[in-house]
Amino acid sequence: MSIDDIRIVLVEPSHPGNIGAVARAMNTMGLTRLSLVRPRIFPSAEADDRAVGSIPILRSARVVGELMDVVGDCRLVIGCSARARTFPLPELEPRACAALLVAESAGNDPVALVFGTERTGLENRDLDLCTHQAVIPTGGGISSLNLAAAVQLLCYEIHLAAREPGDATAARPARRPSHPIAMETFYDHLERALDSRGFLEGDLREATKTKLRRLFGRARPSPSELKFLHSLAKMIHAEGE
Repeated sequence: MSIDDIRIVLVEPSHPGNIGAVARAMNTMGLTRLSLVRPRIFPSAEADDRAVGSIPILRSARVVGELMDVVGDCRLVIGCSARARTFPLPELEPRACAALLVAESAGNDPVALVFGTERTGLENRDLDLCTHQAVIPTGGGISSLNLAAAVQLLCYEIHLAAREPGDATAARPARRPSHPIAMETFYDHLERALDSRGFLEGDLREATKTKLRRLFGRARPSPSELKFLHSLAKMIHAEGE
């Protein structure tokens, strides 16, 4: 099973050596599509040195200013983060994460696995664009892995899942969820509709918006379902005028 449509995304990597190490980790498991969001230093000789035979991945890496530029056309976006969140996404351990990525990329739809900066990981605003959160179980007193080590582990699981297409196909959804760009348009529409009714007033405005994001994110509405939700938002807005 091909894994060509699986994108590995690094958000604000601060150490160029880690970028090279990630490229090597990807290459050993057959992944080639690397994207970098606001890298601190890139290109870099240090990244080249750490890539060890994986220079083509660095040379073809896509560098963008915003995460949405990379994941906007992906129906599945999984953010890797060790931190528990107040409003959590559906969590996946590495094996289930890999199976889902392989399954949903089987229809030639791009999917993305996103990693945050070395020091703080993914910010909440980055996770807002994700459909799931990947969590790597650890033992001892350290809850997170080195960036390249985390990428290597998950790429290994992707490699294994691609060798077992039966298991991956079982994880594939029965319908095609909407893209993040379409979801963001809906969230904007819903916010305007709820504002027209005074629903988002007060100190809990941002918390309520996040709860709604998580609710609809778990549902992963299809384009036709999203069209229906837009109709509901339009009705709410009209009644509030």
